[in-house]
Amino acid sequence: MIDLFTPELNPDDNLLPREGTVNYYGFLFSEEEANHYFDILLNEIEWKNDEAIIFGKLIVTKRKVAWYGEKTFEYTYSNKTKKALLFTNSLLQIKERVEKETRETYNSCLLNLYHSGAEGMSWHSDGEKDLKNNGAIASLSFGATRKFAFKHKVSKENVSIILENGSLLVMKGETQKHWLHRLPPSTKVLKPRINLTFRTIVSKDDE
Repeated sequence: MIDLFTPELNPDDNLLPREGTVNYYGFLFSEEEANHYFDILLNEIEWKNDEAIIFGKLIVTKRKVAWYGEKTFEYTYSNKTKKALLFTNSLLQIKERVEKETRETYNSCLLNLYHSGAEGMSWHSDGEKDLKNNGAIASLSFGATRKFAFKHKVSKENVSIILENGSLLVMKGETQKHWLHRLPPSTKVLKPRINLTFRTIVSKDDE
């Protein structure tokens, strides 16, 4: 297992040993900016409890989610189809900053609201058919500091990193094909965290 705790990592460095690319940019927003956007997003985003169908059973999570885009994309994961709301001005401002830093473009954003460390995400990969193949996914964190982990699907190698308020991590290339990732729960984290994952949806019109 490799644990990476420093926010001073070079964004050109690949956190993964092979078969994928993950870059950590550190603090994209100052603490003041990050707290400002956290408050805005907490209040203006149309948060809803996430739903998934697992083994034919409807599961409703405590974690809340929201789905936004440049148009009303439909996006299916965990056997549930969601329709995007149009980007707010705040999300467009944040997206522009992320795109400039990563030199990538994104047309949608899946947001997660974790009320405390008791809420997390289990091992998964973002391999939905609606996503651009090997496209970049930019993960931006506002609020509580949380650990984020990767596990190779075959070798079970582990890599983890601490994501802080205002920090940016990007997954791209074949990462989703070969690696799982998760947000492990933590009883020590009492504050909420908002996570924005900017991504590219390929609609039927684009094919």
